[in-house]
Amino acid sequence: MTTGMIRLGKCQRIVVKVGTSSLTHSTGKIELRRMELLVRQIADLSNGGREMILVSSGAVGVGMGKLNYGKPPKTLPEKQALAAVGQGGLMHIYEKLFAEYDRHVAQLLLTRDVFADPQRYLNVRNTLAALLDFGTVPIINENDPVAAEELRFGDNDTLAASVAVAADADLLVILSDIDGLYDADPRQNPKARIIPLVREITEEMLAGSQSKGSPVASGGMWTKLLAARIAMSCGIPMVVASGNETDPLRRLLSGERLGTLFVPRGGGYRSKRRWLAAGSAPAGKIRVDSGAARVLSRGGRSLLPSGVVTVEGRFERGDVVAVVAPEGKEVVRGIVNFSDWEVARIAGRHTHEIELLLGRRGYDEVISRNNLVLV
Repeated sequence: MTTGMIRLGKCQRIVVKVGTSSLTHSTGKIELRRMELLVRQIADLSNGGREMILVSSGAVGVGMGKLNYGKPPKTLPEKQALAAVGQGGLMHIYEKLFAEYDRHVAQLLLTRDVFADPQRYLNVRNTLAALLDFGTVPIINENDPVAAEELRFGDNDTLAASVAVAADADLLVILSDIDGLYDADPRQNPKARIIPLVREITEEMLAGSQSKGSPVASGGMWTKLLAARIAMSCGIPMVVASGNETDPLRRLLSGERLGTLFVPRGGGYRSKRRWLAAGSAPAGKIRVDSGAARVLSRGGRSLLPSGVVTVEGRFERGDVVAVVAPEGKEVVRGIVNFSDWEVARIAGRHTHEIELLLGRRGYDEVISRNNLVLV
C-alpha cells in the first residue's frame, strides 16, 4: 500500500465523476440500482463531514428512456435533444434518492467558456463554496442542450478535472467501467496488468489510449488521462476505478488499493493553490491595515472592506491581486470580487455600507477566503 493511498483518507473536499457506463444498462437507459448505491456512498461520506461534489453523466440515458429511444444517438443534435429531455429527469432521480438520506442537492450546468472567463470562473468558485457551506451536494453536468461545438468539453472527465480545480478539491475520483490504467489494452491482451500508481502522464500513455468507452459514452481512457494531467498540474490527486466495485469511495478513503492513483508532484493536495500563488501575475495591489494583515497572515479569513487602506493599479472583478501590509510586504494573493475603483470606494467601510456606496451588494468580502492563498 502506497503512502499516497494512505493519505487519501485525509481528503475532505472530493469531486466524484460517474460516467454514463456506470449509470446505464447496455441499452443506454438508466440503471437505478447503481444510482442508489452511488448516492448512498456520497450521502454517507457527506454525513461524516466530507464535502462532496458529483459530476454526473446520464442525461442522455434518461432522455432515451423517456422517449423509448432504442439506439445510441449518433449526431450532436440527437444527443443535445436527448440531454434536454433527460437532464430534468436525472436531477429528479438524484433529488429523490439523496432526500432519503436527508441530503439536499443543487444543479450546475457548465460549458467550457465558463472556465476561460475570469468573472464567470469566479462565480463558479464562489457558488461552489457557498453550496458546500450550505451542506448541499452540488451535481454538475455539461450544459449539452445549448453548448455550441467550440464551447463543449465533449466529455465529463475533463469537466470533472476543471471543477476539481475550481473547487480547490483535495481529490478527484473517476468511476467508470474501466478498472484503471493498464500497461496494454486488456481487451486485446489477456496478460495486461493494471498500473496502480502514476506520477507523470507521458505522450506514450496518451498515444496508446485513443479509445472510446461504451456506445453512449463520450470518453475512454484517453479523456481520463487528459483529466489527470489537468488535476495533477494543480496538485490534485486523481483515482480512476471501476464503478462496479462495491463501495469504491469508502474503500478508497479507508486506504484500500483500487484502480490507478495519479499522484501530482510537489506535495499532492496541499499544493492545490500553487497556480494562484506563483502562476498568476497580480493585476494590482490592495494595501491593508496592520490588523487585517495580521489576520490574513494566519490564513482562513476573508478580506473585508474595513481592512482596506488604499488601492494600486487597475484591475477588474475576477483578476488576481496582491494584498500587501502597511510596510509594503505581500501577505496574501487572491481573486478579487470588485474592480479597483469599487474597492477604493468601499475601502475602510463596513459591509452593510457596500450597497449604499456602489448601488449593489454582490459580496460582503473584497476577497473571499476560498480565493486567498498565503505567499
